[in-house]
Amino acid sequence: MFKLEKFITNFDWESLLIKGGVILLQIIGVLLAYWIIRRIGRKILDRTFNNVLHRQDITEGRALTLHRLAENIFSYALVFILAATLFSVLGIPVASLIAGAGIVGLAVGFGAQGLVSDVVTGFFLLLEKQIDVNDYVTVGNFDGVVEAVGLRTTQIRGFDGTLHYIPNREITSLSNHSRGNMRALVDIGISYEDDIDKAIDVMQHACEQVAQETSTIIEGPNVLGVQAFGTSEIVIRVIAKTVNGEQWAIERQLRKAIKEAFDTHGIEIPFPHQVLIQKQTETQQKSLS
Repeated sequence: MFKLEKFITNFDWESLLIKGGVILLQIIGVLLAYWIIRRIGRKILDRTFNNVLHRQDITEGRALTLHRLAENIFSYALVFILAATLFSVLGIPVASLIAGAGIVGLAVGFGAQGLVSDVVTGFFLLLEKQIDVNDYVTVGNFDGVVEAVGLRTTQIRGFDGTLHYIPNREITSLSNHSRGNMRALVDIGISYEDDIDKAIDVMQHACEQVAQETSTIIEGPNVLGVQAFGTSEIVIRVIAKTVNGEQWAIERQLRKAIKEAFDTHGIEIPFPHQVLIQKQTETQQKSLS
C-alpha cells in the first residue's frame, strides 16, 4: 500500500497530461484533415465526372458507374491512410503493422477466395461494359434498375422499392434490357362469333391513332393476326417497337385504345362465365309440391 502511494506521489502526472493532450490534439487534427480531404476529394470527383458527361463518347449511365466506383476506391484509400496516420500518432510502427497484416492476410486469403472472385468478376463487368447505372437488368431471380456497380457488390433496386445487394461472383448470367429499342406486345381476345377481319381492321385503326399521338413508338404498332385459339376466345397479337423503357406504357395505351374501339364497333372481348347448378333434395321437392 505504501509503495502504491509513493508511486502515485512521485509519478510525473504533468508530463503524462501534456503528452496525452498533444496526442489528443494530433488525433483531432488528423480527423479534421480526413474530413476536409474527403469533402474536397468528392467535390473534385463530382466536377470531373460532370465534365465527362459532356463528352460525346460516353453515356450518362457509364459516367455514373465510373463515378460511383471512383468514390469507393477514393474512400477505401483515404480510410487506409487515416488508419496508418493514427497508428503513427499512437506510436505503433506502421511497417511492422503492415508486415503483420501481410502474414495474417496470407492466412486469411485462403478463406477469402469469394472476395477475390467478387473483385475479378466486378472488374470484368466494368471492363466489358456489360452493365451501367440506371440500366434495367435481370440477374438470377432479381430484376430492377442498377443503382451502383462496385468491385465487390452490385446494387439493384427492384420495382417494389427493395434494394438488392448482389455479390459479383453470383452474377453468372445477366440480361440487360436497356441496350437498344424494346418491343411492346399485346394479345387481345375476341369471341368466336365475331368477324376476325373486321376486328383486325378496327385494331389496326386504333393502333394507328396511338402511333400518331405517341412519339416514343419507333415502328408500328402492327396487327400480326391470329395468334392462338383459346377455350373461349380467338387471340390476336399486336406488336410495336418502342424507345427503351417505354414498352410498358405503350402496351397499356394500346390495350385501352383497342378496348374503346371494340366497344364502339360492338366487338366482344370474352370473359369467363360461371354457371351455378343447385340440386334440390327430396324433402325440398315434397315441401314445394
